[in-house]
Amino acid sequence: MNVQNAPHRPSQETRTSAIIPGYMSGFGNSFETEALPGALPIGRNSPQKLNYGLYAEQLSGSPFTAPQATNQRSWLYRIRPTVKHSGYYVKVERGLIRTAPEARNESDLALGQLRWDPTPLPDEALTFIDGLRTITTAGDSDTQVGMAAHVLLVTRSMENEYFFNADGEFLVVAQENSLRFRTEFGIIDIEPGEICVIPRGVIFKVELRGGPARAYVCENYGGAFTLPDRGPIGANCLANPRDFHTPVAAYEDKQVPSLLYVKWGGDLHRTEINQSPLDVVAWHGNYAPYKYDLRHFSPVGAILFDHPDPSIFTVLTAPSETPGTANVDFVIFPERWSVAENTFRPPWYHRNLMSEFMGLVYGVYDAKPEGFVPGGFSLHNQMLPHGPDASAFEHASNVELKPVKLTGTMAFMFETRFPQRVTKYAAGLPTLQKNYIDCWRDLKKCFDPNRREP
Repeated sequence: MNVQNAPHRPSQETRTSAIIPGYMSGFGNSFETEALPGALPIGRNSPQKLNYGLYAEQLSGSPFTAPQATNQRSWLYRIRPTVKHSGYYVKVERGLIRTAPEARNESDLALGQLRWDPTPLPDEALTFIDGLRTITTAGDSDTQVGMAAHVLLVTRSMENEYFFNADGEFLVVAQENSLRFRTEFGIIDIEPGEICVIPRGVIFKVELRGGPARAYVCENYGGAFTLPDRGPIGANCLANPRDFHTPVAAYEDKQVPSLLYVKWGGDLHRTEINQSPLDVVAWHGNYAPYKYDLRHFSPVGAILFDHPDPSIFTVLTAPSETPGTANVDFVIFPERWSVAENTFRPPWYHRNLMSEFMGLVYGVYDAKPEGFVPGGFSLHNQMLPHGPDASAFEHASNVELKPVKLTGTMAFMFETRFPQRVTKYAAGLPTLQKNYIDCWRDLKKCFDPNRREP
């Protein structure tokens, strides 16, 4: 596919391709796109000379010898090679960003089921980097296993500031207001109900598209997110590949003093450069950022009785070396019909090998109709019991079981096989609900050995 993003013509000192984002459809495809006609070489990756005086550079998201199915790389044709976007690095204050296994001993918060109200958007100016606040970490980023869950608060657009993460890929879930990601590969806009994934090593900056924005962020230290196997479900439903969108090429040709920040080994580093690093005029390959509208997810479920496992709501999975055991699963609970007869319809009570960080983008979550609000989040760690609160249990046990559509709702989980360690920042938040455990306090003993339900 050859898609052009026609450039406009500002001053000689600052040239950028069109700012209206365009997208190519498909998940895991090998794409090709150019912002200037003829910028993309045909039939080869690295000719002796490129049109427009560009440089050829490969970005690899996997080892060179990875199997074909998991081998990820893209060829970028850029105004300067990335070595020109790198000077002497200095280590800088990382703010509230934490990386596994660092949080293991950072907080003395007692073990338990935990829930927080939304983190307020502050008055101070926060870019993507300043506003990234780590809530939990799991695993070990140096061995490329595990994840971190962050809350993102953005009140200022990045201008001549850029960032890339060498520790993992970012999955960003927009929750309040919209964000624009200008990346080496092109431009991605997301609004509440949409996500984007920025692969490990991809340079980007983030701009506001309206008021201050809040989002949830999963940092995946392991293998890249991919679509889950559908098994007996077959070829259709869940997240369909055609609904994922990768940006067309869009470049900046700006020669202005700029800062490039790098997250590497859990630390934050900075280098001074003299131009924008978003100078890719054309690219081709299968290693690139992408977006997805969660409202396009096609749920499947029980159409007669019983409640299937929540794995049927998996949008993306980052697999581990153990088949069927994810490093991270990204699971959503969207609008859907509930029709099962003679069935307790909300999620059942359970204990789980996987630990669950959960957030609510908008609406009401059916298992927690009270106390769990949009922008809030909860943590149910490995083997800790959880499930519907007392009011949800009472309602679901006695309601007339007619078909009901759950509307205007979008909850999600970052689920990992590792324990999630709470950071000192999260443990000290005033939004931590000290009485969350009380939501199960009114569950009554209903057992009567002399009574059988009809």
